[in-house]
Amino acid sequence: MNRKRTWLGAALLLALMGATGFLLLREQPVARLAAVLGQVKPLYVLAGLGLMLLFIGCEALCSRLILSRLGHRAPYRRCLGYSFTGFYFSSITPSSTGGQPAQIYYMSRDGIPAAHGTLNMMLIAVCYQVVVLLYALGVVLVRFDLLANLGGGLALLLLFGGAVNLALTGGMLCLMFLPGAARALTGWVLNLLERLHLVRNRPAAEEKLEHQMQEYRRGADCVKANPGLIPILAGVTAVQLTALFSVPFVVYRAFGLSGYSAADIICTQALVTLAVSSLPLPGAVGASEGGFVKAMTLFFGSALVTPAVLLSRGISFYSFLLISAGVTLWVHFRTSRPAQAEQPVIVTPKKPKRVRGTVTSW
Repeated sequence: MNRKRTWLGAALLLALMGATGFLLLREQPVARLAAVLGQVKPLYVLAGLGLMLLFIGCEALCSRLILSRLGHRAPYRRCLGYSFTGFYFSSITPSSTGGQPAQIYYMSRDGIPAAHGTLNMMLIAVCYQVVVLLYALGVVLVRFDLLANLGGGLALLLLFGGAVNLALTGGMLCLMFLPGAARALTGWVLNLLERLHLVRNRPAAEEKLEHQMQEYRRGADCVKANPGLIPILAGVTAVQLTALFSVPFVVYRAFGLSGYSAADIICTQALVTLAVSSLPLPGAVGASEGGFVKAMTLFFGSALVTPAVLLSRGISFYSFLLISAGVTLWVHFRTSRPAQAEQPVIVTPKKPKRVRGTVTSW
């Protein structure tokens, strides 16, 4: 792991948190804010924390399913540790770039080959991106009025986020299932970057690209050998995202508000999340709070939207940032032995094979 990059990301996160707090609270009397938050119903806050635990747990379940298909007996509690670690490093690095490498690192310290850890995170990323796009597309098609509520600036961010996610998803699927087209596309991109003098060592870049393409081909082999795996992962990911998007609704109920349905608030939060997820900010701090205030004023009103964003983000991000930091420390000290040598990739055969009573393939 790149420690310098991690520390820089953490410093940027703290700076963004300070600036965001100042902007949110500069016109909010502290006494009034404390009085409003003091009226919050605590059971709904606990429900929100439970939803976030479900969010983390769903990713852990996906890891356990994938690793079992690759022949590894990874207990659920260990996969839960990987997911908390990913949440922590994703939160403190721009564009969440540190989460997956950290998870692969700690998997390797538990004896899971880096190739298998990479494959695990790649399949989770593909499912996550696809489900996010389908979720947002469904909202736009069914509840276009919620899109209009976002306003011009946030709507443009939504278009940008959707385009970035669509490009990433298309690229990953192309690398997995269309190797010829992927090779031609990556060659064209490499030529363009070389002309722009952004690539100075072409052989090294080609070697890195070839290695990445091999990882994606392994992913395709795993999917073909386990045809039922992707639908299950997609279903678990849909539950995971719904849990995340539901946090503002429990905050809405925590303030004793009513009149809008859970679907209204969940769908709005889905659009906000897609709009800010592609911005190069640690934890999307600043953008998430600003997007929440803009989009959720319709539901909370101007008087309650600031306390609402503090409580919602406190549940869905800041509290779990602290919790995941503690779990990451536990994972770090638990996996104190040196990393194991990488093993050849083993794709599970198509016929079911039981290992100590556990089905390892579909």
